[in-house]
Amino acid sequence: MSGVSVTKDAKDAAGAADDLVVLSNVNKHFGALHVLQDIDLSIARGEVVVVIGPSGSGKSTLCRTINRLETIDSGTITIDGKELPSEGRELARLRADVGMVFQSFNLFAHKTVLQNVMLGQMKVRKADQASAEKKARALLDRVGVGTQADKYPAQLSGGQQQRVAIARALAMDPKVILFDEPTSALDPEMINEVLEVMQQLAAEGMTMVVVTHEMGFARSAANRVVFMADGKIVEEAEPEQFFSNPRSDRAKDFLSKILHH
Repeated sequence: MSGVSVTKDAKDAAGAADDLVVLSNVNKHFGALHVLQDIDLSIARGEVVVVIGPSGSGKSTLCRTINRLETIDSGTITIDGKELPSEGRELARLRADVGMVFQSFNLFAHKTVLQNVMLGQMKVRKADQASAEKKARALLDRVGVGTQADKYPAQLSGGQQQRVAIARALAMDPKVILFDEPTSALDPEMINEVLEVMQQLAAEGMTMVVVTHEMGFARSAANRVVFMADGKIVEEAEPEQFFSNPRSDRAKDFLSKILHH
């Protein structure tokens, strides 16, 4: 066991300076329900952290606190050394650094695909129309939906809409992108086209926090798997270690249910 802690301490010493997102002693209640309990989690620049666990374990809430879509009751969350502001302009600026891709796409239905990807650049980043459009088109090409630029979201498949949502997040040049179950609303044949885009981002060094049920993605793209249950982080490990040799009974139980269908 001491071998583990030595390497971990060395990593902590090296990593502390380069931690991009740090949650420290974070607690969150919904009424009487204690959904996040004393959460400590650091995500290094360029790291892909996949958060898994049973339904109701607090995964999505954890994800949503990082850009303050959910407020916290106690503790601190810092992004690139700055604590999360509670509201106003500072929060809007911070949110621009923290991209978010939701389960339900959240595109503006009355705007074209191109306009969806241009909007934040112009409103928050104050880009001019020509450069916003150029960047939007390049990003839509990059995620494989360039030919859909002039359509409206309702004219696209779910997989295409989610790829547009990823392009929209990338358009802000975020420091980190949060993915909250990005494939769970998709038909099975569309899941891979979204995961492929995410795999590519991971390979390019984007800092990512991904809440997902897709264990194949966790295995292949994550630097670290964080396993949550009942509002707590029960264990975290490299994917190979976690999937082949989970330490906690809770994780063993979870994996036996999902991996041996």
